[in-house]
Amino acid sequence: MTDRKLYAGHAIRRLRRGHGLTQAAMAELLGISASYLNLIERNQRPLSATLLLALAERFDFDPRRFAAEEPGGGADALRKRLADPMFGDLEIDRDELAEWLAAAPGGAEAFARAYDRMGQGASDAPEAEDAVLPVRREIERWRNHFADLDAAAEAVADELRLAAGDLYGAISERLRVRHSIAIRILPADVIPGTLRRLDLHARQLQMSELLDPASRTFSAAYQLAQNEARAEIDALARAAEFRDRASERMYRRHLASYFAAALMMPYGRFLRACETTGYDIELLQRRFGAGFEQVAHRLTTLSRVGARGLPFFMIRIDRAGQLSKRYSGASNAPLVEARGRCPLWRLHHAFDRPGKLMVQLVALEDESRWLTLSRTVAPQGQRYGGVGAEFAVGLGVEAGLAASLAAARGIDLESGAMPIGLGCAACVRPDCPQRSAPPLSRALTINERERGVSPFSFVGD
Repeated sequence: MTDRKLYAGHAIRRLRRGHGLTQAAMAELLGISASYLNLIERNQRPLSATLLLALAERFDFDPRRFAAEEPGGGADALRKRLADPMFGDLEIDRDELAEWLAAAPGGAEAFARAYDRMGQGASDAPEAEDAVLPVRREIERWRNHFADLDAAAEAVADELRLAAGDLYGAISERLRVRHSIAIRILPADVIPGTLRRLDLHARQLQMSELLDPASRTFSAAYQLAQNEARAEIDALARAAEFRDRASERMYRRHLASYFAAALMMPYGRFLRACETTGYDIELLQRRFGAGFEQVAHRLTTLSRVGARGLPFFMIRIDRAGQLSKRYSGASNAPLVEARGRCPLWRLHHAFDRPGKLMVQLVALEDESRWLTLSRTVAPQGQRYGGVGAEFAVGLGVEAGLAASLAAARGIDLESGAMPIGLGCAACVRPDCPQRSAPPLSRALTINERERGVSPFSFVGD
C-alpha cells in the first residue's frame, strides 16, 4: 500500500492570495517557475517534500494544514457522498471529480457541507451533531492513525518494560511519582453516575468500583496521556482548527483515548501479535489485558508507514440500528459510511447471542467481498436494576486480505458470501424478501395482478 500524493492547489492559491502575491512573485520566493506553480494550483502536480519545506520556511505555515483543507475531506470522501443513490444517474467518474476539485474547490466544499447537513445533521439534536461531524472528518483524514501519539505511547511502554498484566500498577506508580496523582477506587454509591474523575484538589484519579480491570488500566493510561502526551495532542488539536469548542474537546478526548490504547497495546508488539495469532481477537484481549471493543478499535489504527497491519473497519450500533462509532481506517469500506445497513448482515443478529463472536462473509453490490466479525459489548457502570445497555461492534476486512485470519479458518473466501446492501433505500438487489423500502434511485412499478417475493418492484428489477 503506497502513500497517496498530496494535491492542495486550492490551499496554495488561498495562501498566495492571502499574502497578496501574484503567481510569479510567489514562484520566485519558492524557487520554482510560475508555470509549475500554476500547475500545482490547478491540481495537475502534487506538492513535493522540498516544496512543503519551502512553504513552511517562507510563509511560517504548518504543512499539515494543506491536507486538512482538502475540499469536502478530499476526493475519497467526496466519492463516498456521490455514491448516494440520488446521484446514481449522474455517473460522475474519477476524472470529472478531479476536474471539479481543481476548477471549483469552494463549490466542492459547499456541496460537502450541504450534503452532510442534509444527511447526517438532520436529527433531533442538530447542534450536537454539528459538533460530532467535524471530529469524524478529522479522524478520517488521518485514517485514525496518529503516528506521533503511537511513538510517544510506545516510548512510555518501553520505559515501563512490564507485561500487560502489570501495566495498571506500573502506570499507577508513574502517575504517583512523576505527577503526584494517586489512584483511588471508590464505591459506586460515592460517585454515582461517574466512572472516572480527576480531583485536582486531592490530587486523585478517582475510579468507580464498577470498572473492570481492562477499563481501570485504560482510565489510568488516559490520565497519563493528559499529562505526558499534552504536546502531541495540542499540536493535533491546533492543526484541526475546529470552529466549535465542543468539537475540539471531543477530538482531544479521542486523542487521549488513542494514546491510552496505544500504551496498552504498543504498536510494534501489538502488530507482531496480530500477525502471529492470525488477528485472533480473544487471544489479543488476554495477551494485552484489553476489552473486545478496545482491541477492535486498535485494529483500525495499524497504518504505520513500513509496518502496516490489515486495513480493518469498525462500527458500533445499538438495537435500533443507530450508529455510535465508526472508523474506516485505511479500509475505505462502504459499510462504514452508508446511511443504512442491511438486516441480512449478522451484525444485527449479534444481539441474539450476547458475547458470541459471529463471523460472516458478505458481498456488496459493487462486488466487493468482506469478512466481518460481530459481537455484543456492554458499557461499563451497569448495576442490577438499572438500564441494561448493549451495543454490537462490527469489524471487517476485505476478503482478499483475510486468508491469514484465525476467524477465516474453514471459510471459503471465494464463494458462499451473503449478498447484502447498504440499506434498502440504496440497495437495488431484486427479489429480496427482507426489503422494507424501495430504492430511491429506481422508479416503482405497480402490478395489481401479481405479487412477488418483495413487496416492492421497480424499474430494472
